[in-house]
Amino acid sequence: MPAIFHREVESIEKEQVLLKNEQIRHPRVRVIGSDGKQIGVLATREAIEVAKRQGLDLVLVSPNSDPPVAKIMDFGKYMYQISKRQKEAKKKQKQQEIKQMKFRLKIDEHDYQTKLKHIRRFLEDGDKVKVTIMFRGREIAFVERGKQILERIASDIGDIATVESDARLEGRDMWMQLKPKNG
Repeated sequence: MPAIFHREVESIEKEQVLLKNEQIRHPRVRVIGSDGKQIGVLATREAIEVAKRQGLDLVLVSPNSDPPVAKIMDFGKYMYQISKRQKEAKKKQKQQEIKQMKFRLKIDEHDYQTKLKHIRRFLEDGDKVKVTIMFRGREIAFVERGKQILERIASDIGDIATVESDARLEGRDMWMQLKPKNG
């Protein structure tokens, strides 16, 4: 595929507004054959006839040029290839999730270290982490202690994460959100 045509195809894929055959309202178009070679400037009706004789469609690929550029191609096959490329690109795209790790105010050191390892693993996988301290009953009086735990978590994993949302108290939960440093 010629480089010029390849760039036009990419711009078409972004726009997704394709005119074909009788939808083309320009009186004259520059025609590119199905093999990628330029046929020349033809009247639109004549170009449509050339495409129909080959069993293909005339598709407007560059409407803003003077004269507009149209290509003879199998429109159905072309649309199928575009959708296939878009699905492939979507498949390769990494969807970032928000994982959540809950702590209690009275957490033992071993439990803290275990949960910290899980947070570290989530961040290394590229996910964001919402760290929550749950207060039960009268524990809500010790909000400062919860804030200290969140600050300790932030400093313990500061090498791979940054704090996206600072500690915030909502109801009986205090939470902060962490994100990986590279993202």
